[in-house]
Amino acid sequence: MSGGGAAEGGGMEAAVLGRLRSLRERWTRGNRCRGWVSEPPRLPGSEVEAEEGIALQELPINVQLNIMSFLSPQDLCHLGSTSCYWRAAVQDPLLWRYFLLRDLPLWTSVDWKTLPDVEIFNKAFSEVSSNTLHDYMAAYKKSCPQNRRSLKSSRPRYGAVTSFLQSLVTQAEPRFAMFGPGLEELDSSLVQKMMTSPEILMVSGLPQRQIHGIGSGVSFQFNNNQKFNILTLYSTTSVERKRARTEQAAAVNKMFYQENSTIGNQQPVHYSVIDQVKKVCEVVDGFIYVANAEIHKKHDRQEELARILAMIDPTLGPANRPLLVLSCVSHMGVERTPCVYMAHQLQLSLISQPWADTVAATLDGLVNGIEWILEEANCKNTQ
Repeated sequence: MSGGGAAEGGGMEAAVLGRLRSLRERWTRGNRCRGWVSEPPRLPGSEVEAEEGIALQELPINVQLNIMSFLSPQDLCHLGSTSCYWRAAVQDPLLWRYFLLRDLPLWTSVDWKTLPDVEIFNKAFSEVSSNTLHDYMAAYKKSCPQNRRSLKSSRPRYGAVTSFLQSLVTQAEPRFAMFGPGLEELDSSLVQKMMTSPEILMVSGLPQRQIHGIGSGVSFQFNNNQKFNILTLYSTTSVERKRARTEQAAAVNKMFYQENSTIGNQQPVHYSVIDQVKKVCEVVDGFIYVANAEIHKKHDRQEELARILAMIDPTLGPANRPLLVLSCVSHMGVERTPCVYMAHQLQLSLISQPWADTVAATLDGLVNGIEWILEEANCKNTQ
């Protein structure tokens, strides 16, 4: 979504200005019905184009902003490449703050490099002083998933070479520990979906090995033929999970124990993991946290963060192992917390290692997350 250059020519300028002119005419017709605007003089031929282009610039700035708010962010960037005037006009922070707050609930992923500053959401625009004015345009372009994908696709790809080199070296498949309330509280089982959808994620085996008394997990095959293993860590038995869902009660989490004795607002809760889980944390290549993103349920995100920090404790294994957060709901009809809001609620910005939060209401979202965590794990292993 780059701004482009003047070399894109008059065709782009005519298209964007034509759309602006159409929006202006709609705005003018609506106000004329209210008796606010008089009929503009009609001009012959090409003079209409020049006159209307000038007329657009001469509109009051609030009217211009109102018109531009109907354009897409991509159209605004193209418009900014048509003249010096529009280059300055389209960078208005009020306009881009509107786009950011409008669009971010719809974004399906965010990561440690692109999470917008929480101050963008907490303050009304009228409260923001000129000394602390955010660059909302830059924040939008950095955070927008479509823009991140285009930047990623523009990088050189060495997939074929990497696959060939990997074939020459016997390498254990990456292992990820998966845990979190989304595994246990939701009516629909994410693990069952993963096991029964070979067209999206293929099961490649059930290794017969144990990690300090905990099961071996399930091996899957990604679309580039890379295999990986997911070790699912449940905090309760299946009977306890079913009973808790039926009674709509919280089951006792047996994976963690609370270390500090003082409970209250003055001291944050600090957890440690039990010995069996600790052994698993020492050998895995990354972590997958399955969050319950259903809005209608109560969540203690502070406690969730404390448990995440206990699992990814750097004293339990190599540093900088990636964390993938999956924002899950029982089914598509359930209203979910947007992943950007989820990242702020879980305070993921406090986590030092690479992390990403993606919507996993469908397995397509899960596959995107798996692609990210495999890339991060492979980059760490090659350093």
